[in-house]
Amino acid sequence: MYEFIQDLPKVELHLHIEGSLEPELLFELAKRNQIDLPFESPELLRKAYDFQDLQSFLDIYYQGANALRTDQDFYDLTWAYLQRCKADNVIHTEIFFDPQTHTERGVSFDTVINGIYRAMQDGEREFGITSQIIACFLRHLTEDSAFETFTSINTHKDKIIGVGLDSSERDHPPEKFARVFQHAKQAGFLTVAHAGEEGSAQNIVDAIDMLSVSRVDHGVRCVEDQALVKSLINSQMPLTVCPLSNIKLRVFDEMHQHNIVELLRQGVAVTINSDDPAYFGGYMTDNFVAVSEAHPMTKQELAQFTLNAINASFINETLKANYRAKVLAYLER
Repeated sequence: MYEFIQDLPKVELHLHIEGSLEPELLFELAKRNQIDLPFESPELLRKAYDFQDLQSFLDIYYQGANALRTDQDFYDLTWAYLQRCKADNVIHTEIFFDPQTHTERGVSFDTVINGIYRAMQDGEREFGITSQIIACFLRHLTEDSAFETFTSINTHKDKIIGVGLDSSERDHPPEKFARVFQHAKQAGFLTVAHAGEEGSAQNIVDAIDMLSVSRVDHGVRCVEDQALVKSLINSQMPLTVCPLSNIKLRVFDEMHQHNIVELLRQGVAVTINSDDPAYFGGYMTDNFVAVSEAHPMTKQELAQFTLNAINASFINETLKANYRAKVLAYLER
């Protein structure tokens, strides 16, 4: 089954580009930018990735992001991720980035977006990988900060397809950002939001109702509310699930306890994604394999994760049809 998964065309909808910063590249960037790191080697840094919850991960995540300073840094970060996409046969990806993580420490919005976007253009030209960018608001920061960030987002409508909401879910419910999401929708941006990872099923309901999201990122706690599960099935609201991330952050203790396959078989539009792969131990193929090994599945079921992701993506209908045909042709072979 590994060979089938490796060659299966894949679409990733939940990837934080800052979370793809591998320790080796982090050390390279830190040296380039003359930044001291509290670890002596990439190996020692990787050993520190023993997270107890989302916040313990975020603490070291923001520390790593501090090494990103220049347009070239963001280009190199994105290019390294796209090379992993090529190796895993990811044909389309929709990349999250956190503007406030960088602007709060003096790096301009333009520096961040221009480096990422330039790499994405090169990735399509050299690898044939299509991609889009989603700018996320940090939910632990204020609504005012989100509105200030949205001003910058709005000046790059030619590069950014949508806005999202990430960071710590606890004590930062969706309604905190209802107004800025309304402004984003009125400006023509699509919307997504993290909900139902460490927060309750109610956060999923509120993200759908209050933020008018097109996708829910994570969403695995939907099973706490069977009426919500039925609604997700009926509406085909996509959930961008991140299996290895969920294990690493103790949402589930073991992969065999994960509910993604059960949700798939019930008809929920679940997808597989890698979230922050440098920190959570796996890119797309790794996540597919981990789920498959814990939950024996048919090839059709594995392919359905990609078909769900294509349907949930923000690409046009013509490209969706082309990508669906590619997956179905692979299944037939």
